[in-house]
Amino acid sequence: MTRERREQAPAGHEESAPERHYESAVSPFVERFAADLTEAGMQRMSSRVFACLLASDEGALSSAQLAERLRVSPAAISGAVRYLSQVRMVSREREPGSRRERYRVHHDVWFEAITSRDTLLHRWTATLRTGVDAVGADSAAGRRIEESLEFLDFVAEEMNGLRERWLKQRAEREAEREAERSGPGGPGGVAGR
Repeated sequence: MTRERREQAPAGHEESAPERHYESAVSPFVERFAADLTEAGMQRMSSRVFACLLASDEGALSSAQLAERLRVSPAAISGAVRYLSQVRMVSREREPGSRRERYRVHHDVWFEAITSRDTLLHRWTATLRTGVDAVGADSAAGRRIEESLEFLDFVAEEMNGLRERWLKQRAEREAEREAERSGPGGPGGVAGR
């Protein structure tokens, strides 16, 4: 809790351990990662909301929780979440027994965000093919467009291989974690009996 917030808090209100931890450790990480994302081209508030969700234990927070942690208005959260939903980095869900929505960062957010670009890459390459025909393959513009097309075809092919390698690696990691959980020290193992 900042000095301003402490002064506005009711008498006897002490900052909780999770609030102190957020302020001292998590908030600087959120702001630094948000700055990195903003530098890469993401909208500033969307970057902050995404980083805040990523750093939350549950990976899901309400608009009010996000607004409080980031010290912004709920309207700012709404716009940021709209963008993050469009690019499939977060999803909306209803809190059980409530009309309030929570925003959840996807479990495999980077995989989803990057591999969902396949559709976009295919659309771009289709348009570029028509561009080569429109300007003429032998023209300077045609050669430039053809080079763009070749690169994006290469990226799309590499994405397919990347996707396959990641899924294989993720399955292997999950199998290792499961083996650790059920091994001698885990539940169901010798030590757990």
